[in-house]
Amino acid sequence: MENTSWLRQTPDKPLFPDLLWSRPENKRLAGKLLIVGGSSHGFATPAAAFAAAGKAGIGSARVLLPDATQKIIGTSFAEAVFAPSTPNGSFSRQALGELLDNAAWADAVLLAGDFGRNSETAILLESFMDKYAGHVTVAGDALDYFLAAKSRLLTRADTLAVINLGKLQKLAKANRPGTAVLHNMNLHELVTVLADWTNGPPAFITKHADNIIAAAGGKVSTTPEKAESNWQTDLAAYASVWLLQQPGKTFEALTSAAMYYMQR
Repeated sequence: MENTSWLRQTPDKPLFPDLLWSRPENKRLAGKLLIVGGSSHGFATPAAAFAAAGKAGIGSARVLLPDATQKIIGTSFAEAVFAPSTPNGSFSRQALGELLDNAAWADAVLLAGDFGRNSETAILLESFMDKYAGHVTVAGDALDYFLAAKSRLLTRADTLAVINLGKLQKLAKANRPGTAVLHNMNLHELVTVLADWTNGPPAFITKHADNIIAAAGGKVSTTPEKAESNWQTDLAAYASVWLLQQPGKTFEALTSAAMYYMQR
């Protein structure tokens, strides 16, 4: 039986060509994105997300980092802002005020990664997801904080998970034990799972069987992909930009972001 919720696009045949031509040309109208991540052990991921957001056409972006990185970065990164960190250089729970204040400036937030594993960071991110009502994209090791049972990823509105199949498998095992996500499942099987999952929150972007898969609102699109080592970070940035520039068109924006990312 044909899956009517599954839409396919190819590089020469985008599903929503009008969106590709209706993007803001004026940077003042192109939206504001807050990118969050990093620790004193590394901040390459939020820096890469910032660069990708620029290529995707964001109007303005900030990167929120733990203040333990400030001595390393100095004044070389004008768009960086800082929040309190733990003694080991990760975000502390006291960073919540700065995180919420900067999120209020932005039209969307990207939890990009390089957070490391820290109990205070876990409290911070959980509190933020509860208190912030705007759009949040979760990617990289930020996802690790939301893979356990009763995950906020599966209950919070206006949330996108850019997730590899391994982490999607862990999320399913802890939260949807009746739905197996397997590395050897075919594309149709995974599309069916994601169509069912996204009848409610959240939206998903993942990769499988040489395709980028975007799922939202019970619909799924697939876009043939080429091998990319940094796909989660870059695609999370592209998707965040498209979502804030196309409010109310989540599925269309994610599908178009996948196409634009492939054509960059």
